[in-house]
Amino acid sequence: MNSSDHDIKPKAGILARRRTRLLAAVFGLGVAGAVAGNFVVMPSVTPAFAQTQSQVAQPGFADIVQKVRPAVVSIKVKTETNASVSDDDNDGMPANPFEFFFNGPGGGNMQPGRPRKQFGMALGSGFFISADGYVVTNNHVVDHAKEVDVVTDGGKTYTAKVIGVDPKTDLALLKVQDDAGKFPFVELEMQNEPRVGDWVLAVGNPYGLGGTVTAGIVSARGRDLNNSTYNDFLQIDAPVNRGNSGGPTFDLSGRVIGVNTAIYSPSGGSIGIGFAIPAETVSRVVSQLKADGQVTRGYIGVQIQPVTQDIADSIGLKKASGALIADVTRNGPAAKAGLQSGDAITAVNGKEVSDSRELARAIADVKPGETADLTVWRDGKEQSIKVETSKLPGDKQLADARSQGDDDTGGKSSLANLGVELAPAAAVAGAGKAGVVVTDVDPGSPAAESLRPGDVILDIAGKPVSNVREVREILSSARADSKRTVLLRVKNNDGLHFVALPIGKA
Repeated sequence: MNSSDHDIKPKAGILARRRTRLLAAVFGLGVAGAVAGNFVVMPSVTPAFAQTQSQVAQPGFADIVQKVRPAVVSIKVKTETNASVSDDDNDGMPANPFEFFFNGPGGGNMQPGRPRKQFGMALGSGFFISADGYVVTNNHVVDHAKEVDVVTDGGKTYTAKVIGVDPKTDLALLKVQDDAGKFPFVELEMQNEPRVGDWVLAVGNPYGLGGTVTAGIVSARGRDLNNSTYNDFLQIDAPVNRGNSGGPTFDLSGRVIGVNTAIYSPSGGSIGIGFAIPAETVSRVVSQLKADGQVTRGYIGVQIQPVTQDIADSIGLKKASGALIADVTRNGPAAKAGLQSGDAITAVNGKEVSDSRELARAIADVKPGETADLTVWRDGKEQSIKVETSKLPGDKQLADARSQGDDDTGGKSSLANLGVELAPAAAVAGAGKAGVVVTDVDPGSPAAESLRPGDVILDIAGKPVSNVREVREILSSARADSKRTVLLRVKNNDGLHFVALPIGKA
C-alpha cells in the first residue's frame, strides 16, 4: 500500500458517511412531508417528490374556474330612493348580523330623520343562464334600480332590463338588451343535491373587484334566515363579501348549486359563514319570472306550526311530523273546504310534508285555482280533504285577514298542581271575550315551559273554554282517560299556536 492509498481510503470513507447522512436527511424530510401535507415545502434536493405531493394533495380548481368564469358577470345599478338616516345608521355596524350584500354608498351629510332623494350606485354579481342573455341575480341588488348594466368577465358592458323580481326569495331575472350574439352560460344543478362536506366555488364581484373565486365546502343545509318561509338556504364556508350578492356557487362539475345572498357577520365582513339560495328554488322562481314577470303562490288561509313529539302524543300521531293548523282564516279556501284548528296536515298531493315550512312551500307550489289534495289527521283518523288554492295575498291583506274576528274588549283562580293562575278573558282588559287568561306561572311548574303570563287559552283538547271551571273539568276528563298531556290552543303576541301541557296526576 503506497501513500496515495492511505490518502484515498480515509477520504472515501468520509464521503460515504456524508452521503449516508444526506440520504437519511432527505428520507426524513420526505416522511415529514407525507405527514404534514401541504404545509411543508420540500427542499430543492427532491423537486420531483415535492411536485408529486402537491399535485396529489391539492389538485386545484383552475380547470373548473376557466370553464365557468366567463358566464359570471358584475352588476352595476344606478339607484334612486327616498332615504332617511337615523342616529343608529351612522355607527358603521350592520343592525342585523345576517348581512345582505347590498353595496351602495353612504348617505352623505343627511340629517337624522330627514328624508330626501338619494342617488347612488349598487354593485353586485350575477350569471348568464342562457345564450340569449338572461341573467340571474338578487332582488336586493336591483331594488330601486333606475339603470342596470352587466359587465362581463372580458370587460364588456351591456345594458340590461329587469324582467321580474321575487322579494320573498330575493331573486331577480335580467335580460341583456344588446343582441351581441351568444353569451357563455352555466346550468343549474337539478339532479344531485349538494351534500354537507362537498367542495364548492363561489364566484363574484366582492367590493367591485371583479371576477373573484373562493373555495370552501357546504357546511350545512336547510338554514332558515329571518323566518323565510319560501327558502331553505345552503350554508357555505367559501369566503363571500359585499358585492358577491347574486353570484353563483358551483359544484366541482361546474354546475350552479346556489345563488349567494347573505352572510352571517357581526362586523359586516366575511367570517366564513355564507348562505346561498338552492338551485331548485332558483329554477322554480326564474321559470315563473321569465314567463310572467312575477311569482304567484298558492294560498289556503291557515296559520300553522310544527308538530312536536308532545303534540303528536296528544293527538295520537305515531310520529312528530307534518304541520298543525293553529287557526283558519275566515272565508278562506281552507275554511270553505272544512279544515279546522287542531287538524294536522301530513301530506300534499300524496307527498309527505315533514314540518310546517315544508307544507308552506308545498302549498305555494300549487298554482292558484288548482286543487291541493291534503292528507289530514283529525280525531285519531286520517282523511283526505281537497282545497282549491287562491293567490297568496300581500302582507297587509294577510295581516288584515288574520285579525278578523278578534274581539279586543276589556274571580282569578289557581290550578296549584299545574302552577298557573287563570282568569276569564272577559274579566281582563284587552284580552278579548273568548278563553281564559294566564295571569301567573310558577317558574318551576309543569306549565312553565308551555305558558307565560298574558297567554289566552282558547280551547283545551279541542273544547272551547271561558272560565276556570271548564278548564278543571276538561283536565279531569283527560286524566281519567290516562292522558299524559293535553293540547291547548293559545293566543299571544306571536299569534295563535298550540302547546302541549303536561297534566300529571289529579
